[in-house]
Amino acid sequence: MLGRVLRRRDTNRRTINSHYCMKRMVAETSGKPTIAQPKPFKYISEAPHKIFKNVIVLTMNRPEIHNAFNAEMIKELLQIFSGITLENARAVVLTGEGKSFSAGADANWMKKMVDYTPEQNIEDAQYLFDMLKAIKHCQVPVIAKVNGSALGGGAGVVAAADIAFTVNNAVFGFTETKLGLIPATISPFVVEKIGASQSRRLFLTGERFNAMDGLRYGLVHGVYEDQTMLEEAIFQLLKEMSSSSVEAMSSCKNLIEGVKGRSTHDDNVRNFVCSEIARVRTSPYGQEGLSAFLEKRRPKW
Repeated sequence: MLGRVLRRRDTNRRTINSHYCMKRMVAETSGKPTIAQPKPFKYISEAPHKIFKNVIVLTMNRPEIHNAFNAEMIKELLQIFSGITLENARAVVLTGEGKSFSAGADANWMKKMVDYTPEQNIEDAQYLFDMLKAIKHCQVPVIAKVNGSALGGGAGVVAAADIAFTVNNAVFGFTETKLGLIPATISPFVVEKIGASQSRRLFLTGERFNAMDGLRYGLVHGVYEDQTMLEEAIFQLLKEMSSSSVEAMSSCKNLIEGVKGRSTHDDNVRNFVCSEIARVRTSPYGQEGLSAFLEKRRPKW
């Protein structure tokens, strides 16, 4: 179960993060094996959710500069999300430390870009794209807990998440044109989320917009008055997910990717969706869910 509520702290719970995907490194010391401890990340804090089992809480931790991105922070997020699987997590909550979610690119990082060669600029942009792609295609649901303003690449992260809830006082914007730049790397994720029409206006003007406009554009799914109400909304969302199979939720993500933008007149769509439901019905989690329903019991997940 994604979010079984625990009455007491699970002392055996291990930190659920990308390190789980690393094999244990064993060294011989006095004839006994020892386990090498993974080095903690510098800019991303990881912790299990205090209530829901197997839910990872990731916090971008550069509050003094509004959790702005630099190359190292992007690579850390890429590494973490690339390592999350159905075996080590059931959902991810991504948020920011302090009063902002993320202000986009770090000014010092941007200074370095001025002297980059075209090849270095391409490599740099590829890391950002790969990080956003890893978030979007993470095997488990990714929830953006937008605790404050999200600009530029920060708004791109919000777009890449499956679900985004925000506080009412958050400000959003794709402000790259104000710097003589374009939101190129984040554009596929944003255009898919809010559509080409709204993207034309917001990309071209670089204007900032409030949380309610973000809701209207489809960038976020819920707006809450303060941090307490935002926390409660995330709790209720995880609670709702707790009765769903994590494998089924993951299959839903793949299903959406397979049918978006395709016509029902396309026989390939017909073949795809019919084969998907057939696959899931005969899967262990499909069989367990149907059996539990017919036997009027809770499914064992």
